[in-house]
Amino acid sequence: MILFTTRNLKIFLRDKVSVFMSLLAVFIVFGLHVLFLGDVYTDGFSSITNARELIDTNAMAGLLGIASVSPVMGVLGIMISDKAGKISKDFYSSPMKHWKMATGYIFSSFVIGYIMSIITFVLGQFYIVYNGGTILPLPSIFKVLLLLLLVTFSNTALVFFITSFFKSMNAFSTASTVLGTLIGFITGIYLPIGMLPTAVQWIVKAFPSSHGVVLLRQIMLKDALASVPLVYAEEFKAGAGVTLHIGEHQMAASESVLMLSFCSILFFGLAAYNVSKKSKV
Repeated sequence: MILFTTRNLKIFLRDKVSVFMSLLAVFIVFGLHVLFLGDVYTDGFSSITNARELIDTNAMAGLLGIASVSPVMGVLGIMISDKAGKISKDFYSSPMKHWKMATGYIFSSFVIGYIMSIITFVLGQFYIVYNGGTILPLPSIFKVLLLLLLVTFSNTALVFFITSFFKSMNAFSTASTVLGTLIGFITGIYLPIGMLPTAVQWIVKAFPSSHGVVLLRQIMLKDALASVPLVYAEEFKAGAGVTLHIGEHQMAASESVLMLSFCSILFFGLAAYNVSKKSKV
């Protein structure tokens, strides 16, 4: 399984264009924020002294929540390529268990997704400091890095489940484009959750990545919000999607962690079963 994982990593990293394209969604969201979204949202919270720092941090936390999605799609494209090229049949006829092969695909995707998330985190911190903000304290950095493990695995399991249904590169490429386009809206990055229609808000709240985004925002904004008057802090949290509400209930951090953990196990199990089942056909 380790050799199979290493093989997938080498194939992905060998294609420099693929590596760059895996970060394209991150660059697009970052560019939109730098060019005009940051200014638009800052104007909406002009009553808060450090509004720009809050907006930048909020955006970078949201970006972190989805940074692993495109890289994971890129690595899992190897699985589709193996299917399309009939290479997977060689693996199925080998002594390697099918579940080990599925685990090799998902673990290599997880490794790349986590590395890209860390790169995004570092770049985000540089941007916040460059724009007049402050770097996160060390304890918060450790919390973010730890949480990114869960967020990345959750995103990996979800994308793996979606990918397990495809057999051709054309269908996979279309799905990658659609998911890369919609992920920013689904997780409330382009538009705060409070600005979305009620029906769409429920979709956002049911999407695992949204819970990862909220948890990252709560960690990264904690210190910046501490210096803001309570009334303005609550206004910002509600408007910027720092908290999630189910009806009148505000979801606690522990509930979002459970949601991410449950979805990770569920989608990984379903994807592994799907891959194993199709290998017998």
